Amino acid sequence: MQEKRGVLKHFAENILQGLFWLLPAAVIVFIIFWLYGKVDALTYRLFEFIGFEIDGNSFLWILLTIIILIVTLYIVGFAVNTKIASLFEALFTKIPFYSTLKDIINIFNSSKKGETKVLVVAIRGFGNVGYNIGLMYSQKESIIKDHYTVTLSQSPIPNGGFMFEMHKKDIFVIQNATFDNNLQYLLSMGVKSLAEILKTEPINIDELTPLEVWIDSKQTVKKVKNVKAQK
Repeated sequence: MQEKRGVLKHFAENILQGLFWLLPAAVIVFIIFWLYGKVDALTYRLFEFIGFEIDGNSFLWILLTIIILIVTLYIVGFAVNTKIASLFEALFTKIPFYSTLKDIINIFNSSKKGETKVLVVAIRGFGNVGYNIGLMYSQKESIIKDHYTVTLSQSPIPNGGFMFEMHKKDIFVIQNATFDNNLQYLLSMGVKSLAEILKTEPINIDELTPLEVWIDSKQTVKKVKNVKAQK
């Protein structure tokens, strides 16, 4: 009986791992197809209005729609850091639940920069020995001076976890690791080490970048950019 339960548990865990591995990709594919459909419908009406014959040029039409979609996404991505995007976002924040939904979706965005970049970090362990691998979803200082928020996710289902306010001297940045790498690490339940996922050799804790040094380096780069912009 116990052996049967073990097999069922193993089967269920693998189904859940498969689900959570596929879910982000499925959501992205769904959004891309939804956007494609909207662009296709809008472009169809536009070209129909100007008298362009669509039925005899199906391949050209699909290619044109894809190009328009890619260009549109590029323009939106470029505009994210401009004042225009800030203006639109200020309007959207008036919509109930928009800010909360945006924050949840942004968790899976590995391309974020600056204070919103997701960092994979090592923190000193619970029992004052060893280290834990966690995430920093921003590098904004906590309400407690010199402390920063670190999240430790559960494994193998990383939709839960714990938040800690850690002193900066106890946080070390794993610079070549990303949110996606940490997700693979959690889903593997430790079967794959983070070093294996990153395809690198294990390193000493002294070789990692202390959070304080990481923040100082980013502030220095920001100051240099501001000086160049003023010139």
